[in-house]
Amino acid sequence: MSVVKMTGIVKRFGAVLANDHVDLELEAGEIHALLGENGAGKTTLMNVLSGLYAPDEGEITVNGQRCHIDSPRKALALGIGMVHQHFMLAAPLTVAENIVLGMKTSRSPLLGLADAEARIRQLSEKYHLQVDPKAYIWQLSAGERQRVEILKLLYREANILILDEPTAVLTPGEAGEMYQVLWEMTKQGHTVVLISHKLEEVTAWASRITVLRDGRVVDTVKGNVGRPELARMMVGREVLFQYERTAQTPGEVVLSLQHVSARGAKGTLAVQDVSLDVRRGEIVGIAGVAGNGQSELTDAIAGLLHVESGRITLAGRDITNGTPDSITRQGLGYVPEDRQETGLLLEMSVAENLILKEHDRAPFARRSTLNAPAIRENAEQLVQAYGIRVPAITAPVDYLSGGNQQKVVLAREFGLEPQLMVAAQPTRGLDVGATESVRKLLLEGRQSQRSPMAILLISTELEEILGLSDRILVMFAGRIVYEVDAARADPEAIGLAMAGEDVVC
Repeated sequence: MSVVKMTGIVKRFGAVLANDHVDLELEAGEIHALLGENGAGKTTLMNVLSGLYAPDEGEITVNGQRCHIDSPRKALALGIGMVHQHFMLAAPLTVAENIVLGMKTSRSPLLGLADAEARIRQLSEKYHLQVDPKAYIWQLSAGERQRVEILKLLYREANILILDEPTAVLTPGEAGEMYQVLWEMTKQGHTVVLISHKLEEVTAWASRITVLRDGRVVDTVKGNVGRPELARMMVGREVLFQYERTAQTPGEVVLSLQHVSARGAKGTLAVQDVSLDVRRGEIVGIAGVAGNGQSELTDAIAGLLHVESGRITLAGRDITNGTPDSITRQGLGYVPEDRQETGLLLEMSVAENLILKEHDRAPFARRSTLNAPAIRENAEQLVQAYGIRVPAITAPVDYLSGGNQQKVVLAREFGLEPQLMVAAQPTRGLDVGATESVRKLLLEGRQSQRSPMAILLISTELEEILGLSDRILVMFAGRIVYEVDAARADPEAIGLAMAGEDVVC
């Protein structure tokens, strides 16, 4: 039975046509996936359904009634709610306070938190979304925050839930648990719309899949379609899932860490006595469940986190506790795991973000004055070379989709032609076409004929680590607990090491 029909939806942003006469039908009790490249219009379409954007053309019917959805509050009144890719939670508040925020209660103007906490516990048990209503958001893992966002919609009695890239920051275990919860919810009559780039998850869990390309619907198919066919529908061509790594002998050591320790935000030792080398012309992959010190390790290398003990050298020079700028000038390219928090200045233009690390140097600056023609020419070249979809190079980077924001970071960092590239979660949130491009960039950097890079790759995607790395390390509880040459790598052994099990190297 149809619960939502979107007919002829058109949404424009200036000259950009994000949705071009899109038709979409959702049925009760299904997981319906939306697939497409970054910028294909998936999130825009769901922002229209959830009331964040008003469509320029088209109509929406909910349970057979034509509706004018002009705000998220109106959408929730119709039973439609959306969990966005970047969580919208207030970190200093508790779970219960976040869930009731903005709602009227029977004890108004009081919050009635005791009643809310009891209701949250009931919902947690019913839907297997275990979370403590008294816990503060800042204390929770990414998976627990995801549960809070879902509980927030269930508390408001939403029965159509839209999830935008729901597993982008979850561990494999957390992702599996979340999908099991969503599956159980559909058995109770809920409809779930899933926006995702992870084909293996979509084909495993979705009842039906709608593919968008360039703002239009390509087709709606059943969930048992194969990954190669879905990828072809998304990007309009064949997509590689296996990558060739040419055999080569690594050169001299470019990055060396010797007994490095560093404290995280909570004051505990997040990195403990880590030693590793990365040589020119090789990719060293670090696998591990998120939260085991990988973020702190990369920040310490980049000069963003104080090194408490140990030594870091780059191309033979000591960079321990150097400034980010000095380390960049020494030859570091850094793709941080959180592009919005660390990689970009969202309110600044695409062109400005592409010169952030060189804004004070020729040809982009003459004494204290920026050279606008040089900045524009650089942006135009990089946008074309890296396939970045932008309304204009003068547009704020905040206007871009998540995948295109990531391409801006990658274009800037690779454009520096660094000796060492530290790439943390470089394909997080990217579609299959963009993921293919990023992985090719890393391999090309490794085997460049002119000047091969040393590459340190940090990823929670084990398939990515196995497919790109020459050597694989596993981090657990802030330590390197396992090391193996990629040619001899056993995925099961790596998985056990990621879980903290003792594995013989």
